[in-house]
Amino acid sequence: MKRFWPVINTSIAAIAGFLTLLGYFIRNLKALKDFIVHGAVILAAFAILVGIANLFMVHLTKIRTRQEGNIYSFLLLTAMIVSLGFGLAFSMDPSGSNPDFMQGLFKSVIFPVETSLLALLAVTLLYASVRLLRTRTDWMSIVFLASAVIGLFTMVPLPFIGEIRILNGLRSFLMDYFVTAGARGILIGISLGVLTTGLRVLLGADRPFGGK
Repeated sequence: MKRFWPVINTSIAAIAGFLTLLGYFIRNLKALKDFIVHGAVILAAFAILVGIANLFMVHLTKIRTRQEGNIYSFLLLTAMIVSLGFGLAFSMDPSGSNPDFMQGLFKSVIFPVETSLLALLAVTLLYASVRLLRTRTDWMSIVFLASAVIGLFTMVPLPFIGEIRILNGLRSFLMDYFVTAGARGILIGISLGVLTTGLRVLLGADRPFGGK
């Protein structure tokens, strides 16, 4: 049976994938496509719950065994329990004002963390560009460093920066052409990679659900 289970799993995944794909082009299969997609969403939701439970148990074990860095595990579990408590309590309130509170809580926690990470990323890129000039001095390294410096100085809300039209125009030129072109190239590459991986899974070349 161990040999047949991967074949059965591959067949089920391929059939479901092809039916979902055909549902976008054939109207008679639209209801079946919606059923499969909704079922996948439900399975993904349960998978997220299992992942959260596993994360909770891992950090709880880390606290019990008093491993190094268990204070961060304690803070994580406390934040999870408090957020879950607020979410359950406010979801049962019929007044309708609770989503605003949860949204404000989300913005007051997630947005500052994301902003801090972006600031660290900008400084890291600038430091990496300086280190790159030490190992490889060419015109591409100089362009990368100049772009990072111009981007940092022009995006920081300083009073004297707004009066320098040359820097603002140069920033707009870099953002409209180089940055946009690079972002679109990365998105196209990601799309092609997802398409190739999806076709390999549908054709059975890759079987992540079969243990290979």
